[in-house]
Amino acid sequence: MVKRFFWVERLEEAFKRKTIIWLMGVRRAGKTTLAKSLEGVQYFDCELPRVRAQMADPESFLEGLQGKKIVLDEIHRLDNPSELLKIAADHFPKIKIIATGSSTLHSSFKFKDTLTGRKEEIWLTPMNDQDLHDFGKKNMSHRLYRGGLPPFFLSDIYPENQFQEWIDSYWAKDIQELFRIERRWSFQKLLELLFVNSGGIFEAASYASPCEISRTTVANYLDVFESTQVAHIVRPFSSNRSSEIITAPKVYGFDTGFVCYYRGWNQLRKEDMGVLWEHYVLNELHSRLPGSPIQYWRDKQGHEVDFVIKNRGQPPVAIECKWSARAFDPNALLIFRKKYPMGRNLVVAHDIDRPFVRKEKGIKIEFVNLKILQSL
Repeated sequence: MVKRFFWVERLEEAFKRKTIIWLMGVRRAGKTTLAKSLEGVQYFDCELPRVRAQMADPESFLEGLQGKKIVLDEIHRLDNPSELLKIAADHFPKIKIIATGSSTLHSSFKFKDTLTGRKEEIWLTPMNDQDLHDFGKKNMSHRLYRGGLPPFFLSDIYPENQFQEWIDSYWAKDIQELFRIERRWSFQKLLELLFVNSGGIFEAASYASPCEISRTTVANYLDVFESTQVAHIVRPFSSNRSSEIITAPKVYGFDTGFVCYYRGWNQLRKEDMGVLWEHYVLNELHSRLPGSPIQYWRDKQGHEVDFVIKNRGQPPVAIECKWSARAFDPNALLIFRKKYPMGRNLVVAHDIDRPFVRKEKGIKIEFVNLKILQSL
């Protein structure tokens, strides 16, 4: 079993603050394996009827686990999962619990209580840069093409059949059980189109006709994709309504492997690397800066900055993603800084081993690798 040190440390730090951890992430991201890798943990698979029977009386179940660290895997399979977690948080503070699921608590009808103030949430993203080191493979092209789900990444051959199997499982075990959506073809067609157009401006009206659903339904489905971490909505950063894009979001598929699969790429070309690297940087931001607002900037003349991070009370950090540092054109960034003069400017490139600084028209631009992101 590979120990994913980044995530193990994240879990251990969370337990110092709360006794309940909600570990969420897409199917096959490695939630079960990660939770089992913790020292001294006791594992319960809530998909098994005999395990659910043990939990029918939450108090009796928890009384036998005092002082232990336990995993409640696929806890949404219980009739009232939030009841058990609430009782544990309020009455059994010596029990540490990792509960796993594929969505945020508030998004599913299964959870009558979102446990506000009683839990820590950890979002297990597809493999990040530290995971590549832990798995002993640092080939970035392999990671971008296969994606960041460990079974897909580690497979001896290209896991083509597993991509469709994943989609079928996502529909059956996540969508049907948690959201009660009926139109499978339209739902999966929209998901396919999102992966094909991943990283582009999202306009709901353009998806309604090919998916044979209304614009409102497109928006509703997108909410489900976002709450299950299958799609990431990056909204525009703006304070100047007359010259900037203010409403149209960009939508990214959750994993580069699925982007490649749905675009029908049999191998990666040089021109494919930039868009996949942008997805990978976004994944790194999600894993290292959970909760930070990630936006993009674009004006009505088409100048664009890939990502903008604006924390409260801080100037906006502008981030440009480049597979090669040599491909960076400072024009859009300079236009952005005319409107927003304060803040760091980062060019995150794959081919930078040692960070350096360059000035363009008096603007300081830092050329960095992914390690810098943890300091933002």
